[in-house]
Amino acid sequence: MTPFTNIFTLIEAFESWIDKQRKGSFAVYGLIFTLLVLSMVLALFLYVSLAGYPRLDRDFFTGYASRIPEQAGILPAFLGTLWVLFMVAIVSFPLGVAAGIHLEKYVTNDRFSRFLEVNIMNLAGIPSVVYGLLGLQFFVRSMGLGESILAASLTLSLMVLPLVIISTREALRMVPHTHLEAAYALGATKWQTIWLQALPQALPGIVSGTLLAVSRAIGEAAPLLVIGALAFVPFAPVSVLDYFTVLPVQVFFWLSKPQNSFLVNASAAILVLLSITLLLNLLAVGIRERWHKRIQS
Repeated sequence: MTPFTNIFTLIEAFESWIDKQRKGSFAVYGLIFTLLVLSMVLALFLYVSLAGYPRLDRDFFTGYASRIPEQAGILPAFLGTLWVLFMVAIVSFPLGVAAGIHLEKYVTNDRFSRFLEVNIMNLAGIPSVVYGLLGLQFFVRSMGLGESILAASLTLSLMVLPLVIISTREALRMVPHTHLEAAYALGATKWQTIWLQALPQALPGIVSGTLLAVSRAIGEAAPLLVIGALAFVPFAPVSVLDYFTVLPVQVFFWLSKPQNSFLVNASAAILVLLSITLLLNLLAVGIRERWHKRIQS
């Protein structure tokens, strides 16, 4: 063994030691900042829970808008949220799945497809208020839908559509190529292979991605305020053409009031909104875990 070999060995050992130290320091810093963020979120959640939990009673869920905070309820906002949630899922799911299938299976890897992919990624990161301005001009004014549930649903559907497309493409990529090749070997056409093999296996991933996208949509207040969502709705919506309000807008309206009782109402409404979002996220995680177990087995 030459002296140069010993020197190179010492240098490699020293570099390995430095890498270990860096990894250990990064792990410690990551743990510290993670605990810091979690503690802040937990503190905010505890504050909202302590303030709003006493207000969660039957009258709060069945009450209508009122200028008296003790008599105000969230029934119009809760039903409006469910309406918007349902309509966004109906609109964004088929359009996003169809676009994802087309981009993943039919568009060739050329300059145009890369241009589309970059723009879809950019659309997923555009601020929500921009979609509100688009919905105000196109759906509310040009199409004449007014400040209705349908206009709000179409606006939020445009906002979450890039996320559904991306989740569809990722789920289709997870399908084993051997299954597709076996279908082709048995004489199936490209569409039959996609419809009968790729799509059923990718469907749980697509559904979980759609649920996560929809859960993001129901927490948005900015685009709905832009298109004209009302803060004071004294009736429950019964159709997609009715005027509406949703829980985020109701929370924003109550927080703008100086009375402390309205702040209590806002905290209770935040708990309801968090419960809906948590339920959708748990459902998405459950579907994804079950899908992964099914693939592994």
